[in-house]
Amino acid sequence: EIKRIENQTNRQVTYSKRRAGILKKANELNVLCDAQVAMIMFSSSDKLTEFVSPNTTMKKTFDMYQLASGCNLWDSRYEKMQEALKKQNEINRKLRREIGRRVGGEDLSDMSFEELCGLEQHLHSSVKIVAQRKYSQLTTQTETSKKKVKNLEQMHNDLLHEYEEKLEEPYALVDHEGLSALEMAANGASHIFSFRLQPSQPNLHGDGGFGFEG
Repeated sequence: EIKRIENQTNRQVTYSKRRAGILKKANELNVLCDAQVAMIMFSSSDKLTEFVSPNTTMKKTFDMYQLASGCNLWDSRYEKMQEALKKQNEINRKLRREIGRRVGGEDLSDMSFEELCGLEQHLHSSVKIVAQRKYSQLTTQTETSKKKVKNLEQMHNDLLHEYEEKLEEPYALVDHEGLSALEMAANGASHIFSFRLQPSQPNLHGDGGFGFEG
């Protein structure tokens, strides 16, 4: 009795050996008997193994099978593709209509009442989103402008303070030098005055009445 091998390792080893034997037999049928052989195998881990005779292709073998059996292998596949294409065309049509509505290039007369209500609601939502976005950008720009103005005011105050300090420095030097000059002038004048008064003092040792030396 043939039954499934429970041990996974033994099952894989047996599959590899039997697969090699089947591929060898398929090749022998092609070479020895000039038979067209096509074979597809999937392991328990979904690993594909295929064999096709060198003088044909897998597609040609399938076409021959359809002609011989009267079974169309592609009908269901074709139907699914047609259904998918139909859905995609419907999606494209809706997208084109939506784009036309957004740019105002489509007549709305063919729309039902429900579609018009849905479009109106969508437009209200879009306007709300746009308004919120505009307010957000305006707020951001306002905050940025305030920061720039504050920085400019700070720079202006710093420059003004620096300028006032530069103006005060030379005046302080002139005042100091002016006072020193006055003091020096006063001291010098007193010495000069004393020097000039000395000759005019009376000569107590002389005989002249005016106090001048002869």
